[in-house]
Amino acid sequence: MALLVQKYGGTSVANIEHIEHVAQRIINTKNEGYDVVVVVSAMGGETDRLIRLAEDLHDNPHPRELAALLATGEQVSVALLCMALHKHGFKARSYTGWQAGIITDDSFKKARIQKVQTETISEALNEGNIVVVAGFQGVDSNGNITTLGRGGSDTTAVALAAALNAHECQIYTDVEGVFTADPRIVSEAKLLKHITFEEMLELASLGAKVLQIRAVEFAGKFQIPLRVASTFSDCPGTLVTYEEKIKGKVMEQPKVSGIAFNRNEARLTLLGVPDRLGIAGIILGPVSEANVDVDMIIQNDSADGTIDFTFTVNREDFNKANEILKKLATELDARDVVTDNKIAKISLVGVGMRSHPGIATKMFTTLGNEGIGIKMISTSEIKISVVIDEKYTELGVRALHAAFRLEQGPTEEFDPEG
Repeated sequence: MALLVQKYGGTSVANIEHIEHVAQRIINTKNEGYDVVVVVSAMGGETDRLIRLAEDLHDNPHPRELAALLATGEQVSVALLCMALHKHGFKARSYTGWQAGIITDDSFKKARIQKVQTETISEALNEGNIVVVAGFQGVDSNGNITTLGRGGSDTTAVALAAALNAHECQIYTDVEGVFTADPRIVSEAKLLKHITFEEMLELASLGAKVLQIRAVEFAGKFQIPLRVASTFSDCPGTLVTYEEKIKGKVMEQPKVSGIAFNRNEARLTLLGVPDRLGIAGIILGPVSEANVDVDMIIQNDSADGTIDFTFTVNREDFNKANEILKKLATELDARDVVTDNKIAKISLVGVGMRSHPGIATKMFTTLGNEGIGIKMISTSEIKISVVIDEKYTELGVRALHAAFRLEQGPTEEFDPEG
């Protein structure tokens, strides 16, 4: 019997009415002849409530205890969902992350899954149960509860799908799938029926919040078909799959599949640093040691033997990174530190960009015609990102969406046989 893994987010189980609705969707899937493993997030707003409780007690709660507290949110959801399934006469068993055999490293806040021990889940499935697993959590080798970070339930679902060799992993949320742009910003945005793992990974990393980055990485690595759909509609959503299954993707439209943006960015520049071998590592070493993720990087050489070193970080890490650079400026005899925490990043993404020159020129020209200045540029085979003033974010996204005629929607054809 084929196995489906379904994940339901916080908005999908926000109240008893929604939980009843989710239970019915699961029952429908079971009645279609599938084995079903369900991963559930905490009820909408519950994780934030628990964080507030912890911070009311302590400004900096211990990570181990915070993980133990936050993991309780998903435990409520899985138990309630199983009760709803029982009410309709279906066998169901709920499991916490550690009961389900999800083994992680010992990073309490952003743990990474090391392995999944599937014996317990497989036994429950063989007994005819619908298995309901708490997302977002696991256990380290010392038996400590860990959490996977924001959006971690997506990663739980994909990891289980990979370990159990699922037919498909379905991520149900409050949106109908992946769009060419955020429909709240661009009313003409179109739903993508299919998108490659590469494109989805870029969109997720560049600001699209439909899927957690690690979940997409996991799905791509283990080649698990990943579907994004709405809990509250019958729309089939977007299938994240392999490039070779989308015929004509490179040769035909769309050259650009989607536009992502991220307002949560900050830029820092160390000016006039004496140039020497390995200077980039010397600058970024303390930043990485402080667990600050760096995004875009630019290094400019000057005629006077110094360099200007610029990078962007998540805005939440801005103050930490700024303090590190100020200290480095003194140690390295740099001229100054210049910062800007009112920036945004806009990115074009598309596998079809590989074979179509001129996309960057069109992007830059479009923004220039709207009076939007570009502060930084980063490119790869399938994406072009620019940093601009935050106040121009929505204008820039709309202008680019229109310039690349994404309102026409995708024209690619899906080949289920590959």
